[in-house]
Amino acid sequence: QVQLVESGGGLVQAGGSLRLSCTASGLTFRTYAMGWFRQAPGKEREFVIAISGSGSTYYPDSVKGRITISRDSAKNTVYLQMNSLKPEDTAVYYCAAQERAYSASYDRREYDYWGQGTQVTVSS
Repeated sequence: QVQLVESGGGLVQAGGSLRLSCTASGLTFRTYAMGWFRQAPGKEREFVIAISGSGSTYYPDSVKGRITISRDSAKNTVYLQMNSLKPEDTAVYYCAAQERAYSASYDRREYDYWGQGTQVTVSS
């Protein structure tokens, strides 16, 4: 079965950096787009950034220059690099996969598989 396992969350001070990892198993990694979403307490789960199976990236302007995504096909792993972290980045971060090699969706409803989530807390 498909499994997505996130790691790398934790507590960081504002202005700091954090790198999250998500390792996938049970799927053909190169044919899946991988996305990161986050959910803060009392809020809906929101799109952060995604990368297609071919390596194209998709992100809103709100994260441009501060958050990046990359993937390592040899390790079946996708990474979320977050810099200049702010308290408002505090949330549970989820990795997700959708079978789409050449694009990626912003819509969480279009993702097929999800990880269990990892907590990121940014202190002020």
